Amino acid sequence: MTETGGSHVNPAGLRGKTALVTGGNHGIGAAVARALGAQGANVFITYFRPETSYSKNELREALSAGIGGDALYRAHQQQTPEHIVSSVKSAGGRASMLELDLSAGESVSTVLDACEAELGHVEILVNNHAYCSLETFDPAGVGGSEYDARVELTTAEGIDRHFAVNVRATVLLMAEFTRSHIARDAKWGRIINISTDAADAHSLNVSYAASKHAIESYSRSAASELGKYGITCNVVAPGPIQTGYITPELEGVIVERTPLGRLGTPQDVADVVSFLASDEARWLTGQLLYVGGGFRMPQ
Repeated sequence: MTETGGSHVNPAGLRGKTALVTGGNHGIGAAVARALGAQGANVFITYFRPETSYSKNELREALSAGIGGDALYRAHQQQTPEHIVSSVKSAGGRASMLELDLSAGESVSTVLDACEAELGHVEILVNNHAYCSLETFDPAGVGGSEYDARVELTTAEGIDRHFAVNVRATVLLMAEFTRSHIARDAKWGRIINISTDAADAHSLNVSYAASKHAIESYSRSAASELGKYGITCNVVAPGPIQTGYITPELEGVIVERTPLGRLGTPQDVADVVSFLASDEARWLTGQLLYVGGGFRMPQ
């Protein structure tokens, strides 16, 4: 990686491999899909465009202005990944996409069947999809934070939605990926799950953080069980990454706290994911990598 977040590309590094990237229409997922495609992989992208309270005009204005905040993030969420598919194809790979809600019970088999039919068996699974709705235990915190005015009290519905998308879908994709891998007697596989550097505790984002913490535990269990099948399983935990939500005011605070002195980009995370998918990472499994320019340094 370069200091400005560029990518050193080995165009033949993943040639012929098939990658499934969930949540690949914007932000980190889109950057990961592009990066794996640049390495020669075939890429299947899933995406979901949630309902939003912003009008189409408001979303267009947010994209045009390009100023970080909730409106820009929601505008990015509404994008479709045709341009990502084109990017992968331009690099010489094959690519396809599917829009669906991963919280639906049948979605896991739908995704893997569709990918296999179009691109072949999944060999690299990147679980990036996420549901995030700001929640708090504290009634005094309802109504606003430094980057979103819509913080709500934690509810059963909110907990269930976070865990259905962030945990259940991730775990079932891992299980189905493993079943297919073993059934065809494959010897090489990669599972890379995207968490957050705030998974241990996150004020005003309690259910999201808890769901990501669960993913980390599942990933370590998978790593301990699946190594004998040639599958590695690792977790990437990004720090603050500008996917649209970070306001100019919040950016200043983040940069001041970041030893490398800038805001993170989706490409910064994608480069690490590409490494974990590569043969160079063959001796890494069960690891949690913080990717945030030093924003968090574990003890």
